[in-house]
Amino acid sequence: MSLETLTSESVESIQVVVVGGGNAGFTAAHAAAVRGRSVVLLEKAEKDAAGGNSFYTAGATRIAHDGLEDLAGLVEPDERHAVTVVPPYSEDEYAADLAKVTEGRNDPDLTKVLVSESQSTLRWLNSLGLKYRLMYERQAYERPDGSYLFWGGLHVGNVGGGEGLIEDHTRVAGELGIDVRYGHAAKSLIMTDGRVTGVVVETPEGTKKLQAESVIMTAGGFESNPQWRREHLGEGWQNAKVRGTPCNTGDMIAAALQVGAARGGDWNSCHSVQWDAFTAKNESNRELTNRLTRQSYPLGIIVNTEGKRFLDEGADFRNYTYAKYGKEILKQPGSVAYQIFDASLRPLLRSEEYEMPGVSEVVADTLEELAAKLGIDAESLEKTVSDFNNSIDRGIPLDPNVKDGRAANTEPVKSNWASPIESGPFYAYGVTCGITFTFGGVKADTHGRVLNEAGEHIGGLYAAGEMLGGLFSANYPGGSGLAAGCVFGRRAGSLA
Repeated sequence: MSLETLTSESVESIQVVVVGGGNAGFTAAHAAAVRGRSVVLLEKAEKDAAGGNSFYTAGATRIAHDGLEDLAGLVEPDERHAVTVVPPYSEDEYAADLAKVTEGRNDPDLTKVLVSESQSTLRWLNSLGLKYRLMYERQAYERPDGSYLFWGGLHVGNVGGGEGLIEDHTRVAGELGIDVRYGHAAKSLIMTDGRVTGVVVETPEGTKKLQAESVIMTAGGFESNPQWRREHLGEGWQNAKVRGTPCNTGDMIAAALQVGAARGGDWNSCHSVQWDAFTAKNESNRELTNRLTRQSYPLGIIVNTEGKRFLDEGADFRNYTYAKYGKEILKQPGSVAYQIFDASLRPLLRSEEYEMPGVSEVVADTLEELAAKLGIDAESLEKTVSDFNNSIDRGIPLDPNVKDGRAANTEPVKSNWASPIESGPFYAYGVTCGITFTFGGVKADTHGRVLNEAGEHIGGLYAAGEMLGGLFSANYPGGSGLAAGCVFGRRAGSLA
């Protein structure tokens, strides 16, 4: 049905329409609703497939803080707090981490807002009913004395992970009177006299026009669109596995560009991780969600199908390398590699990921047997492991809670956490590239107001979440995506 044929019965007037039912969308809707605005949130997926990429996350959210005492009242009580050290993570450190991993291509104004409002925004969401905790199983190793030391600047996450995040958001939306409509796919924006005045939506009852004073776009990137991935990210990216929702196909980015929005951020890079290569249904899996990632790689080595290492597994805490190493896997023969650990390292691996149902695990008593099972030349694998083992500075004790400087001075170097692969049985986990979200979107100011090519606001149009380009390029610090969705979602909803 064309817009011209829409009848008056199919036209509805609303104050604020939010397009996209993930973390950013719900946060924006909450912010508008507490101001007394009437809010409709449109979710493309049906209810049993809703939540956007946020549902598939671990719920980790990077915020600035002054240590464990400063987090009191935000995180749920835990008896382990008495023996836990949470190093302060300042706004300056947060900003420096963003600049470091993006090679300085992060927008400074967006960055300043993100780091300065990250904690206050989470406290506001917590006051509405969202629940947070310290992420012991992901961000701290138990030390020999029974204490815990958190690392990598990422300490706080949602109770229940991504599923808990969306469950909390949905409950709060109901309490605030937000009208959440599932199976409603926004397709285009309505312009009147140079201002966005609504959206055209495909619904189970047919095509409808929603008139609105403001439209907030939080419909994600284009990672679920293989044609766009190939066009913007490059050849081979059409073969990447989609970690999260299949709904993020770039429809609203296209709609925004059509009404004059400027592109924002890096359209040629994305968040991509090491992802289980061989488990059945290893895309958009709502049962296993984030458990298909393989994030203990800094402890072991990664080899390609030729039995050769090709990156520095210990370059930094995994929070600062995991989102770019999926791309490195994609470059390898067959876009597959293997994480390898020995018997001494196996107990340190994240149980939620490496002990999940159907995990692609290969076990062998010898490296020769392991190579045979993997289809790798045994001589090549054994030489790689031998060179690695012989180059380790064993005089430095292994400590995964800090960048310990325990290096393997081989090619490529392993800068930290180098442990010899020498005690059988040996374990291998096949990984490929799993794409999380794309870094390119639309350009907006620090309040989420979408800008045109002249840098002017497009009246009535806002963006937040993965649609907001400018914060990330090439890489990103773990947990900053959910934090940005909260901060800029709240800002957009506070104006709309």
